[in-house]
Amino acid sequence: MNVKVISRFTLFALLSGLIFSSCGRNNQSRATGWSINSKKGGFQYNVEFEDQETGPGLVFIEGGTFTKGQVQDDVMHDWNNSPSRQHVMSFYIDETEVTNLMYLEYLDWLEFVFPKEDEKYKYIYQGALPDTLVWRNRLGYVEELTSNYLRHPAYAEYPVVGVNWMQAVQFAEWRTDRVNEFILEREAYLEKDTRYNTDVIDANSTFSTSAYLKVPEQTYGGKIDSIAGKNGKIKKDTTEINNFAGVEKGILLPSYRLPTESEWEYAALALAGEREYNAYRGKKKYPWSGEYTRSEERRTEGDQLANFKLGKGDYGGIAGWSDDGADITIQVKAYPPNDFGVYDMAGNVAEWVSDVYRPIIDDEANDFNYYRGNVYQKAVIGEDGRAEVISPDQLVYDTMPNGKVLLKRIPGQLKLQDIDEEETFLRQNFTQTDNRNYRDGDVPSSRIYADLQGSSKEEIAKDYPGSTAMYSAPDTPGVTIENGTKIYKKDKSNKKTSLITDEVRVYKGGSWKDRAYWLDPAQRRFLPQYIATDYIGFRCAMTRLGSKSKNKKTARHKRRG
Repeated sequence: MNVKVISRFTLFALLSGLIFSSCGRNNQSRATGWSINSKKGGFQYNVEFEDQETGPGLVFIEGGTFTKGQVQDDVMHDWNNSPSRQHVMSFYIDETEVTNLMYLEYLDWLEFVFPKEDEKYKYIYQGALPDTLVWRNRLGYVEELTSNYLRHPAYAEYPVVGVNWMQAVQFAEWRTDRVNEFILEREAYLEKDTRYNTDVIDANSTFSTSAYLKVPEQTYGGKIDSIAGKNGKIKKDTTEINNFAGVEKGILLPSYRLPTESEWEYAALALAGEREYNAYRGKKKYPWSGEYTRSEERRTEGDQLANFKLGKGDYGGIAGWSDDGADITIQVKAYPPNDFGVYDMAGNVAEWVSDVYRPIIDDEANDFNYYRGNVYQKAVIGEDGRAEVISPDQLVYDTMPNGKVLLKRIPGQLKLQDIDEEETFLRQNFTQTDNRNYRDGDVPSSRIYADLQGSSKEEIAKDYPGSTAMYSAPDTPGVTIENGTKIYKKDKSNKKTSLITDEVRVYKGGSWKDRAYWLDPAQRRFLPQYIATDYIGFRCAMTRLGSKSKNKKTARHKRRG
C-alpha cells in the first residue's frame, strides 16, 4: 500500500477520534464524570449554546472604556456633565428610535387583549396612548399634527413622541414578552401561532417572560399544557411531562429596556473610528467624525448630517439642496448611521434614558457600567411556595401628578415587593431597596447624617444651615377627587431651590427643536418622568450575556520559533 495513502488514512482516523472524543467530553461533567443530557435522566443543560441571539431591531455594541461627559468647552458652566472615565459592558441598542408604527403595534395588542370598551380595562389602553396634544402651540398652527402624526401612514416611520418616561418603560416590558413569546413558538415550545389564538389569548391569559421563568405552569392563565409544541413535552418513563425553556436553555432573550445614560452616550459617540494607539482620543463632538454638522465626504459633501434648529426661525435651512430635509421630525434612517451602525443619535428627537437625574456623576464610587436609579425588588411568594402572578381582578393603577392614569403591572406579570433584611443582612454591596439617592450630595450622603437620624428638616436646617437646600424641590403636584370633583394641587412656594427629585429622568441628544450645541452626546437634561413633549422619543437597549465580543480575539502578532 502506498505510504502516502496510509499516512492520510491514519491522520483521518486520528482526527475522527479527536472529534468524537471531544464531543463525548462536552457531555461529560468535569465535576462528577456523569453524563449531561443523558436519556436515562440526571442533569440537563444546553451544552451547545454558542452566542446570544440579536433581538429584533437591535445592533450589537462592543463595550469599552471611554470619557463620559463634556470634553469640549462647557459654555453653560453648570458642571452638569464633568468628564469622567467610565467602562461600559457590551450591550445591544435599537438601530433606530422607536417609531409610530412600532408603538401602534403595542397599542393594537393592548386593545386586542384588554378591550377598552370594558370598563375595568379602559385605563390600560388610555394610559399607554401618547399625548398628541404636545404638538399644540399657542402662537403657531400645527393642529393637524395632533390628529395625524401618530396614526397617519405618512408618519409611520417617524419617531414616536408624546410618550413620557413611564410609558417608554412599559413599552419595553411589553416588547420583551412579545419577542420571547415568538421565540418559544419558533423553537416549538409553544404551538405555532399561539400568539394569534383568540381561544388562548385574553385578559386572563397572557405571556410574561419573568413569570414564565419563575412559574411556567401558570403562564397563559394555566393553559400552557394545552398549547405546548413538540419541544414543550418530553417523555419520562411512560408519561409525557412539560418541558420548559428555562434560563439554562439559553433560548429566551434578556429584557428590552431603556439604555442607561452611559450606554446611550457610548453608543452615540461610536468611538470605534476614533482610536489612537490603544485608547480613545476623547475629543469627539458629534456622533459622526469631524467638527461640523455638514458632511465632509466627497459623495455627500455639504449635506446636513442631522435635522436640528440651525438658528432663530431656521429649522431646516433654505428649501432645496442645502436644506436638512425636515422641519419637524423626519423618518428614521434619513441620515447616515454612526460607526456603530446606529441612526439618529443626534437630531430628530431627544431620547429618554433610564437614569434618575443628578448633577453629580460619582465615578469615585463606581466607574463600571455607571447607572443611578436602582430600585431592587423581588417576587412575592405565596403560601404554596411559588411566585404569585397578577390576575385581571388585581389591577393596580397609578395616578400620575398630571392626572393621567397608568397601569402599574399588566395581568400575567409577577407580583413584586421591596427587598427586605433577608437580602440585605450583612451585605456590603447594597443595603436597601431604593438606591436613587445613594451618594448624591444631599444630607443622607454626608458624614453628619448619622447624627441627624430622626431629626426634622427644620432641626437640620437650624444646626446645619444650607444643608437641606441642595434638592429642596417643590412638593410633588397631584390630582385628587373630592366629592366627585377633581382637585389639582401644585406647590406655589417661592422658597424652593431646585427642580431635582427622585422622579426626574435624564434625556439625551439634540432634537429637531434644538440648536447644534445640544447635539453633543455628552449633553444631558432632565424632566419629570410623567412629562411628555413633541421633541423627546426613545429607543430600547438589551444587556449582552456572555462574551464581550462577537468575534473571538486572536493574537495579531505571533512570535516565530
